Amino acid sequence: MGVNPPIKEFEAEVIELLPHATVKLRLANEDRVLAHMAGATKSNFVRLRPGDRVIVAVSPHDRTRGRIVKLLD
Repeated sequence: MGVNPPIKEFEAEVIELLPHATVKLRLANEDRVLAHMAGATKSNFVRLRPGDRVIVAVSPHDRTRGRIVKLLD
């Protein structure tokens, strides 16, 4: 068995809301990421709007996919 690479978290801005609870994000280094809501944020009915700042955990295997873990103020 191999060791899983660490998951990295970044601050990002919501650009666009897409169908099926998917969100397009822009990271600080201008990379684009498609992300979905993590379990806790989804179950607490967090609403996102374009321009919101979030923390996203980016997949170590695919840098264009991630999971929103926190909504920033």
